[in-house]
Amino acid sequence: MTLGTHVPPDVDEVTAAVRTALGHQPGTVLFTHARIVNVITGDIQEGAVLLAGRLIAGVGDVVSAAAAGEEVDLEGRWLAPGLIDGHAHLESSLITPGEYARAVVPRGVTGVVCDPHEIANVSGVDGIRWFLRASDGLPLDVWIGVPSCVPASPLETSGARVGPAEIASFLDDPRVVGVAEVMDFPGVLAAQEEVLRKALLAEMFRKVSDGHAPLVRGLSLQAYLSAGILSDHETTSAEEGLEKLRAGCFLMIREGSTTRNLNALASLVHTRHADRIGFVTDDRLPNDLLDEGGVDVLVREAIRQRVDPVLAVRCATWNTARHFALRRRGAIAPGYFADLVVLDDLEGYRAAAVYKDGRRVAERGRLLVDLPAPPAAGGAVRDTVRLPPLSTASLRVAAPPGPVRCIKLVPSQILTQLAWITPLLRDGEIAPDPARDIAKLACVERHGRRGTVGVGLVTGFGLQRGALASTVAHDHHNLIAVGTADDDILIASRRLEEMGGGLVAAAGGRVLADLPLPIAGLISDQRLPEVRARLDRLDEAARGLGVRIPFPFMTLSFLGLAVIPELRLTDLGLVDVMAGRLVPLGTDGDR
Repeated sequence: MTLGTHVPPDVDEVTAAVRTALGHQPGTVLFTHARIVNVITGDIQEGAVLLAGRLIAGVGDVVSAAAAGEEVDLEGRWLAPGLIDGHAHLESSLITPGEYARAVVPRGVTGVVCDPHEIANVSGVDGIRWFLRASDGLPLDVWIGVPSCVPASPLETSGARVGPAEIASFLDDPRVVGVAEVMDFPGVLAAQEEVLRKALLAEMFRKVSDGHAPLVRGLSLQAYLSAGILSDHETTSAEEGLEKLRAGCFLMIREGSTTRNLNALASLVHTRHADRIGFVTDDRLPNDLLDEGGVDVLVREAIRQRVDPVLAVRCATWNTARHFALRRRGAIAPGYFADLVVLDDLEGYRAAAVYKDGRRVAERGRLLVDLPAPPAAGGAVRDTVRLPPLSTASLRVAAPPGPVRCIKLVPSQILTQLAWITPLLRDGEIAPDPARDIAKLACVERHGRRGTVGVGLVTGFGLQRGALASTVAHDHHNLIAVGTADDDILIASRRLEEMGGGLVAAAGGRVLADLPLPIAGLISDQRLPEVRARLDRLDEAARGLGVRIPFPFMTLSFLGLAVIPELRLTDLGLVDVMAGRLVPLGTDGDR
């Protein structure tokens, strides 16, 4: 049986499991002397686990003497279910799904629920289809939620549109678990018909509609959940998390690259609501995948923060499987798929061996199976960077009277704040002011549609010279750049167009470092170590330009996300997220 095909067991497989459990025929693998992590009952069970092909035939002492083609004596080591990441954007790792699997499967991750809205915002349904093809045949179950946010808001220009009809066309696919995060929470609160229809589609297909509700509380939270939305992964404080749990929300605790919420929310991982919390990564960069891992990092960190180890594992297995109705997954029990992790140390959670569908696929950090070649990235997912004619005139901003709006970064979060500043003026125009850590921010429509350019200011990067630019700008994925010199912003932008998308650092009239992302301007066609090496060189170049924040390119990518408070920039201009409207750079009577 090909790995990762999402094919349910047939009658022959079930017959074999029944006969194996009864001792009428030998199993395929017998694990003996195991400490079995039982996430259903919340305890450690000593005994054996018997497999019949892809399925678990028996668990416990009753199968300790069973016959099997292969016997694995675990000598008291732990046997846990394979981890399932409940919400991730694989495109944010800048690599293909196959390379993602190469990184996380040896760490004990055997499943991930993805929202491919990054590639969908560039290439529409063709992008979703490419993602599904690229995820097939892997030693990793890749499920998707159909993107509900293409575009994420009406305040941006994306490369495609995915409406209710397009969403419905995917919902009968067995790899599809429902409708992905409903990001346009202002649209939900305004009871906009199309937004509500998207959320309700999941219900019609008896699947899940996931949420995205940053700082949404009180009556607004009640209204948001009334639309039939079932989860949230944008919670940043324990108080906010408890309110969402009390409102019936499935709380996804996130530990991404720039968004690290576990420390603030670990106190909620308690037996009182042990079944209502899942672990997710959302957005992880290549260096974090290699250095820390995927959703396994949440399990380790939760245990370090004194969460019961079995409960920590449960939050990345059984709870997520139940939320998404992933049948036969997320636990070690008869009839379940044999997705298993052997651990030398449960509290340290380091995988010694990983089994997928009953086959050993990784050992001691190394993948043991060959990966299929990714599908050809042609048509709608190639050559996607089509910039309008750009010059320094495109980036000029006339100075309005009085103070102006400036985006202020919030450390270790994708939230931003609105800061009112008195700008530096040069010849009647607003200029960057590195001495006060104020840089120019530009967002250029890159899908060949409107040719619009939004310009604003940002503080918090520490940039002293040069420019950083990227075609990864959530979720419209237009070109976004931060710089202290217009000429350097233009040089970086032109290099991005030449590469077909990616990341660039430039200064003094030349490109310092780059990373081509030719698949939709989001994904590399290279191996993970090469992508990581080029990203490291970009980060080093950014530090040389004065940047002191970690992950500067991911931080930059979120400054265009018009559904995360407080102030953002799209190709159409500055966005007041909570008000759900475009606002001018200068005062408009609200200050």
